[in-house]
Amino acid sequence: MPSLWWLLRALVAAFALTLGLTGCAAFRNYDRELHTTLDFARAGNVDGAIKNLESNNRVPDRDLLYYLELGMLERLANQYQESQKAWMAANTQIQVHDPVSQVRSLVGTGSSYLINDKMRTYEGYDYERVMLTTYIALNHLALGDLEKARVAIKQTHELEAVIAEQRAAQIAEVEEEAKKRGARTSFKELNGYPVQTIDNPEVNALKNSYQSALSHYLAGFIYESLGEPSLAAPGYRLANELQPGVPLLEEALGGLEARLRAPKDGMVDVLFLVGSGTAPALRSQQFNMFVPVNNRMVLVPVSFPVMAPSGYTQRPPEIKVDQADSLPLAPLTSIDLMARRRLKDDMPAIMLRTTVRAAASAAMQYQAQRASDRNNSAGLLAAIVTIGSALVASADDRTWRTLPSDISIARARVPAGVHTVTVLTPQGSRSATVEVSGRYAVIDLWLLGQQLYGHRPETKKVGSSK
Repeated sequence: MPSLWWLLRALVAAFALTLGLTGCAAFRNYDRELHTTLDFARAGNVDGAIKNLESNNRVPDRDLLYYLELGMLERLANQYQESQKAWMAANTQIQVHDPVSQVRSLVGTGSSYLINDKMRTYEGYDYERVMLTTYIALNHLALGDLEKARVAIKQTHELEAVIAEQRAAQIAEVEEEAKKRGARTSFKELNGYPVQTIDNPEVNALKNSYQSALSHYLAGFIYESLGEPSLAAPGYRLANELQPGVPLLEEALGGLEARLRAPKDGMVDVLFLVGSGTAPALRSQQFNMFVPVNNRMVLVPVSFPVMAPSGYTQRPPEIKVDQADSLPLAPLTSIDLMARRRLKDDMPAIMLRTTVRAAASAAMQYQAQRASDRNNSAGLLAAIVTIGSALVASADDRTWRTLPSDISIARARVPAGVHTVTVLTPQGSRSATVEVSGRYAVIDLWLLGQQLYGHRPETKKVGSSK
């Protein structure tokens, strides 16, 4: 009995240490936190959204997600300098991780194998890292700094090349580690997992999870604005490849030379970007996995991330500028689909880590049950092992939520000056007053709930009409 109770005390101490080390990380419900934050934003209360975000991040060393969310909320309030400060802090955190670290972070080491994926440092998903530099470029445009926007969009495409190399290395690393450990990597083997949420024709049609037509079309527009057709053309071309069959994207490439040769006539070539909804949430869902231990099957509770329905606002079909004819909105990028493709691509590594944890948990349960069978008083030991395994079996639900779900595009030549832009939706029209000047301008709008946010310093929201 002394050895049994020593094991019991050690096990209790181990779980206590786990709780102390993981604290908020292991038991934090990020989906719940951001649901409240986004509710404030949908109601037009950006200050309330920021205060809620701050209240959930009281630790002195804020993580990457805090700066990603803060930067977008400050952008909603047209606080572009503050937004850039937050996003540059996020970008700095991303840049400190070397390529080898990025590869190993997906495969998993140490505590993420033994305890919980939430113990891993959040380094941003591939599409989030690319969207960060893209939105930094949009902030520069809102501040009227075309040259800095050029630098940021160039960084976006350099980052894509790095990610492509990392992805290839990650796939090889996961396959090697799974073979060495004899672990499963196919999530389709997981009974009850909602496979169709991340494995469907729309998701599979994406080239990958991180390249977006938004980033490349914006690159083409920025280079065209700077009079650099040799750089603009590849941006428009790749946007067409990523989102094929969209006439508006095809016209951007086909009409490039004619637009650059056109004389100045007081008209402004305006790119309208219209976002809708919010990026989908990740939720932890528990499943049961049978694990063989010494010719016995042990049932172990395991948790996996499941993609929840996005905070969906139906993509608006068209916009109007003043009293002119409506402009159809063409789909440009779906961050919702990119997020789903990311999860699908990462599931082999998630399966690997979870299977290894399940095997360790099953072995502990088996040993505890054997001790319990030999001595009834040891039943408490088996109970603690089972409860402890369930406590730490929570999937990682962290993801950048304050991104739009979908982004659409329109483009038109309008006179320089003040205009009213109206987004037409099934729920009614939403309008914003904007001012444009020069030969090129970007108007970036976001339909969030019943709110229409405009992203330019000169943009002022006006009342909506039904």
